[in-house]
Formats: sequence, structure tokens, C-alpha cells
Amino acid sequence: MNRYEALRRSVPEWFRNDPGGIDILRDPALVRRARREATEARHGAPHGRLAALWARLRAWARPVPAGVVSANRYVWHLRDPVRFPDGRLGLYDRLLPPPGSSPGVVVLPLLGPEGKVVLIEHYRHATRGRHWEVVRGFGDPGATGEENVARELREEIGATPTRVTALGALHPDTGMLAQRVELYAAFVDRIGELETGEAIGRAIAVPVREAEAMVADGAITDGFTVAALYRARLAGLWGPGEHS
Repeated sequence: MNRYEALRRSVPEWFRNDPGGIDILRDPALVRRARREATEARHGAPHGRLAALWARLRAWARPVPAGVVSANRYVWHLRDPVRFPDGRLGLYDRLLPPPGSSPGVVVLPLLGPEGKVVLIEHYRHATRGRHWEVVRGFGDPGATGEENVARELREEIGATPTRVTALGALHPDTGMLAQRVELYAAFVDRIGELETGEAIGRAIAVPVREAEAMVADGAITDGFTVAALYRARLAGLWGPGEHS
């Protein structure tokens, strides 16, 4: 927990407790109790007196680890000891961007005078499958949103933006992720070389209606892509012929 305590001191806003929320525990005795209760909950209710005794001993001797589970340049995995509003104690996992990082970006590329939507077929390790997506990536520390947009377009589809429009912010999964991403639309004149090293197989450019039809029929399931298309429509980026 030493690394966790150091993080608590250096980034206190990650550990604030708000009235009526889920409190992060600081008292060592309560932290130990939360870990023990999480251990018991993980293994389920024991059957029999001997099993119950063994479960209690295991919870005391080898409680579920808490604190900083893992950390790298892209994401930090924390397991916080917490008290829930109903008084229960336990552990709660969350994923955060590294301290000092800038928000990630989601970029809706719009190609040529017709503003066709550029979609890339991206193989994703998490789902072990391919998904139609717009461009996205982590933010570089100290970089502006527009700088991150230009870099991601260059890296993923070999394109340079001629105009960038901000579409607002998004929290992709408030139950697990503390990540905040910024949505943009970017007009481009061409598609260049794809970033095959990130498992991007191909790129297509389709009319707005077709992109939205792909959402409706389930061909597009990526949440970032759905959000970018919806925000672009709300922002009035589509021409009059695309609104019907």
C-alpha cells in the first residue's frame, strides 16, 4: 500500500469523499476489515463449521490485495478500500489515466467535400474481434486536443486535418473508468497509409446515412464511434440532405 499512499498524497483529487457517495477508507483497521470482507465475498458462503473456520483464517492471512494493482504509461488500475452508503465495507476497482496526462481524443474523420465518414476496421485485443470505429487514442502529456487529433489522424490513417470541430467531452464508463475523452470532427482531404502495427485492417468512407444505418443494424457497436456520430449530428455538421 506504500505506493497507494504516495499516490493519495500526490493526487488528492483522486481520493476525495463526497457526501452521500462511496467513501474511500483511510483508517488502517477499516482497510484491513474491508480486505477481509472482500476475500470472504469472493469465495462465497462456506458450507460446514470447518469450512467456515478455514474461510475466516484465509481472509485474515491472505486478504484480497488492495492499492495500486498495476500502472503503466496508459492506465493505472486501483483497488480502493471503501465504505458503501449502506455501511458495507469492501474493495472497488477503477481504472484511471496516469497522473498529469491529457484527455484522450476520439476523432470523426470526414472526407472530402461530401464529408463522408471514414471508418477503420480495428482488431481489438479486449474483445478478440474486429470493430468498425473512428480514430481514437490517448492524449500526450501537455498536448492540446487539436495536437492530439492531428497526431492520431497522422498515425492511424495517414491524414492531415484541414478543419477541426470540438464536439464535447465523454466519460465512456463511469462504473469503472475515470477516463475523460474529448470528441472531435476533423475534415480531411485524403486517406493515406494505415497503422497496421495497431491491427487496423482497412478503412472505408461512407455517407452519413450509411454510417448511422451501421449503428442501427449493429455493424457498429463501438461506443466512442456511436457517440461521435450522435454528437456530430447534434452539432449540425451534416448537410441538409443528410437530415432526412
